[in-house]
Amino acid sequence: MFYEPARRNHGLPHNPLKAIVAPRPIGWISTLSQDGVANLAPYSFFNMVSEQPDIVMFSSAGLKDTVRNVMATGAFVCNLATLELIEAVNLTSKPISSDESEFDLAGLEQAPSRLVKPPRVAASPCALECVWIETLDVKDRHGIPSGRHITFGEIVGVHIDDAFIENGLVRTDKLHALARDGYFDYSWVDEVRSLPRPV
Repeated sequence: MFYEPARRNHGLPHNPLKAIVAPRPIGWISTLSQDGVANLAPYSFFNMVSEQPDIVMFSSAGLKDTVRNVMATGAFVCNLATLELIEAVNLTSKPISSDESEFDLAGLEQAPSRLVKPPRVAASPCALECVWIETLDVKDRHGIPSGRHITFGEIVGVHIDDAFIENGLVRTDKLHALARDGYFDYSWVDEVRSLPRPV
């Protein structure tokens, strides 16, 4: 089949694009409001996009609490979403009032960060402390604003549970890193294959 996304003429019951561009890492972003409320939300448009400087980004449909908090306070934390935490990850996507905390909603313990103010998810085996760089308002090819906002941050601190480090390497397969696919589907890493690059 062939279809044009702008015309939505695929004839399928759901948009297939997110099932094709998959799996996508989940940015489980924790922030702190100016009033001190800890916010936590998963974003499936997330990735590390640069090293030296080490930059991550996440994209939000609308100016949600996460984006507003980052722009107001200048910091956020990317907590690793894992298979063991899938129910909590999903629950924290629930829209709640900005004066409520998703940590409380999901029964998650907070852990202090070292270099930024937003807390970490204590149960997450890895976390990236980030300082905000910029948030871009996404426009389409005609220059029309989309209502989507891409936030970039520089990683300034990294937490890793030592239980997942073996022979000097972080064992991604043992972390069971969670990812989003299309529809309501998730996948996770439980097997890896090493393949040296050609010289």
